[in-house]
Amino acid sequence: MKIKYLLPLVVIGALYAFTTKISSTDAGIHLNGTWKLLSGTEISNGVTMVTDYTKNQQMIKIINDTHFAFLKHRLVASKDSSNNFDAGGGSYTLKGNQYTEHLDYYPNTTIEGNSFTYTVSIKGDTLIQQGLEKLKTGGPEKIIYEKYIRIK
Repeated sequence: MKIKYLLPLVVIGALYAFTTKISSTDAGIHLNGTWKLLSGTEISNGVTMVTDYTKNQQMIKIINDTHFAFLKHRLVASKDSSNNFDAGGGSYTLKGNQYTEHLDYYPNTTIEGNSFTYTVSIKGDTLIQQGLEKLKTGGPEKIIYEKYIRIK
């Protein structure tokens, strides 16, 4: 009689343990959300350019389960009222800490269709994305280091 009642508990416990194991394997990096770019460093042809995105311009990246999009604009409009708006997006894959963006939409069609792989890490509400950007059509390679904060 005791085995009859114990068996369902064992089964429930095993299912819980199995579910927990699967979740913890996938639990590494959760990119979903809206991220505000704080700073970006770009190294190309030995020249380092650091951009502070908290002054004069802003950029956000929005990531869901399958796609990403980024939007960037200058905070102070020029005399002709333009704000140098830039945007792009597409699908992505995440395998461990390797995040690959497949740029399906971008104003410059020579950049559209490229894929860029970055190493990502999250500490608290901060996302670090770094990697090498190399275009299929050639041109200078760029080492990118970007620091984002999650927008709540």
